[in-house]
Amino acid sequence: MSEAYTLNIEGMTCAACSNRIEKMLNKQQGMDAQVNLSTEKAMVELTEDATLEQAVQTVQKLGYNVQTTELELNVHQMTCAACSNRIEKVLNKDSTIKEAVVNLSTEKATINYYTNTTNTATIIERIQSLGYDATPIEQAHDDSDRKLKSLKRKRNKVLISALLSFPLLLTMLVHLFNVHLPSIFMNPWFQLVFATPVQFIIGWQFYVGAYKNLRTGGANMDVLVALGTSAAYFYSIYETIKYVMIDGYTPHLYFETSAVLITLILFGKYLEARAKTQTSNALTSLLNLQAKDARVIRDGQEMMIGVDEVVEGDRLIIKPGEKIPVDGIIVNGETVVDESMLTGESLPIEKGVDDELIGATINQSGRVELRATKVGQDTALASIVKVVEDAQGSKANIQRLADVISGYFVPIVIGIAVMTFIIWYFVVNSGQFEPALVAAISVLVIACPCALGLATPTSIMVGTGKAAEAGILFKGGEHLENLHSIDTIVLDKTGTITNGKPVVTNLDIDHNTLQLVASAENHSEHPLAKAIVEEAKRLDLELLEVNDFESVTGKGIQASVNCEHVLIGNRKLMDHIGVSGFDQQHLPDYESQGKTQMLIAINQQFVGSIAVADTVKDEAKEAIDTLKTQGIHVIMLTGDHELTAKAIAQSVGIDEVIAGVLPEEKADKISNLQSDGRRVAMIGDGINDAPALATADSGIAIGTGTEIAIEAADITILGGDLMLIPKAIKMSHETIKNIKQNLFWAFGYNTLGIPIAAIGILAPWIAGLAMALSSVSVVTNALRLKRVKL
Repeated sequence: MSEAYTLNIEGMTCAACSNRIEKMLNKQQGMDAQVNLSTEKAMVELTEDATLEQAVQTVQKLGYNVQTTELELNVHQMTCAACSNRIEKVLNKDSTIKEAVVNLSTEKATINYYTNTTNTATIIERIQSLGYDATPIEQAHDDSDRKLKSLKRKRNKVLISALLSFPLLLTMLVHLFNVHLPSIFMNPWFQLVFATPVQFIIGWQFYVGAYKNLRTGGANMDVLVALGTSAAYFYSIYETIKYVMIDGYTPHLYFETSAVLITLILFGKYLEARAKTQTSNALTSLLNLQAKDARVIRDGQEMMIGVDEVVEGDRLIIKPGEKIPVDGIIVNGETVVDESMLTGESLPIEKGVDDELIGATINQSGRVELRATKVGQDTALASIVKVVEDAQGSKANIQRLADVISGYFVPIVIGIAVMTFIIWYFVVNSGQFEPALVAAISVLVIACPCALGLATPTSIMVGTGKAAEAGILFKGGEHLENLHSIDTIVLDKTGTITNGKPVVTNLDIDHNTLQLVASAENHSEHPLAKAIVEEAKRLDLELLEVNDFESVTGKGIQASVNCEHVLIGNRKLMDHIGVSGFDQQHLPDYESQGKTQMLIAINQQFVGSIAVADTVKDEAKEAIDTLKTQGIHVIMLTGDHELTAKAIAQSVGIDEVIAGVLPEEKADKISNLQSDGRRVAMIGDGINDAPALATADSGIAIGTGTEIAIEAADITILGGDLMLIPKAIKMSHETIKNIKQNLFWAFGYNTLGIPIAAIGILAPWIAGLAMALSSVSVVTNALRLKRVKL
């Protein structure tokens, strides 16, 4: 049995960092990990041979931190030190908790747990299982707050660094344009005073990062920056010493190079971080859907509590206009609910006793009492958020090449920088140290693989987020990538192309007869019977008392209604009973239209028929036409009779039909198509579709279907809108195109930048600016996906 955790990792600066962490985690027995630089998260799957503690220690040994969240609880019913010690001991045994401290005198518990590995409700349940109770004092800051604070710190660092570097930047004007400045600006001591805090206080993070990586045998962006800026700084120190020792010596200083480089790199990382915060807007929007508070009934008292404190079985009161806090079942009252934000259903839905309600939807009219059935991480909204988080944190196959290259990139660049220095010093300008140093520094700085590491995950993050806003949930980056290569789509019929709910389409009897028929059918559990009853209710017909109801297997029903003998069924029933006036040659041919015809006789006399059909979704034809324009071959796969299936297919524009297929045969049909060289996507909603969804290259579940179908699928369409299918394909195409653009720019930038720097054309500060802007340009290009019209 395996367990999966998502760890928030702090301290990664480039693709070399994320690759090294992933490589080391996967080397550990029982661990399977994916590390995403863009989301700063590691998705780790552990078997019985590995523990979460081992995964955390592996990350920490590499010099990175695993983010924790602090939770403070009021703990009730503790009576002595043994109580607090017991709670503390049990909590500290939990691998998801870094440290727990329980104070008996203040009756408070302070718990630091690894972010995303557990939650408030789970920790409280664990305390309650020991016979105590707990309530949150203050909810911990969420991930978005942490990112905003981190962004503010980055901004402040850049501002301080820029202020200190500005006087040094002015000295560049002297070198480049021979601009006159006061002599104090060219004084080595003056420059040393401004450059030193930038190098060793503001830039200390690069030394720390470089040390941690080199200590464990790795190399990342920090190594390049530390090497380049240190070379410039310490050479300037050497020149300053010569200035002191030798009278009249004019020093050649590069303090401005090191300080301005650090400032520009920090500025680029700030712009990159600010742009990356915009990529998670979709996830933030989903989280904002959730209600913050819930009105519960406990011990006969109505009270307001935080939604995290709601437990399964709680009774909740939801008033008109309020958000529904958790998933549950109505036990009292009736209302109308707006579920559009989660299901895509545009019209409000009537709800009554025993009907399910989904958390985060809006109660529009009546006051209802709800019994909580799913809370915390088990709610529908939490499941959707988890799918989006996993998708944004996963890797597409196209990223593998970039990861492999960036893993070897930094050592290669250091080698190129050393060769550049040697060639300049011994060949180009023999014996001249300065031009060799400048060229080597330029190579080190311009070759940072940040853009390469961000190219794919940032596009995946924005693409899956944009799709989620439209109601399309990709379970991973690989599924977003796979969908763009699909050339064949197989659609289930019932519940996918059709609404999955039979309705009366043709009525060849009067309302009085319909009243008799509906009264009789009200005693039947058949879906077609329910369609007739619904039609009678729609026409405000009162249902009458029924006697002697009998179901005739495979033929229909008969009953006595209002002293009238009512027969409803097929031709076999009419022939079996010997109904007079029945002439099947003059019956309307509804069956050729894909409809089920129900014949009716009153007191042995044939009076007419009712046609019932599972109607086609309004948008089905438009969706299928759009798929065809995208170059997709569309097939209908159904267990229905071929005549009915072809009628439905013809009405929506599908040319190929595979009918009469048993549930267990559906997956085989998908395999047959794949063996013909087709890339197949299967779309379905029922339990019987699950094997086919899992077999297909891309499995797409209709969100109105069963949980098993959704679990088996790679992609989920919230609600039943088929137009989301071509939109999902379009999003896949646009995202892959965007990734290729990013990779082209990232590879092209380094391919062109390194030789230009090596031949001495680029000054180090220009190389630093170009490096910073390359990362920003990749993230900015990925953000263009937010403007894709679906």
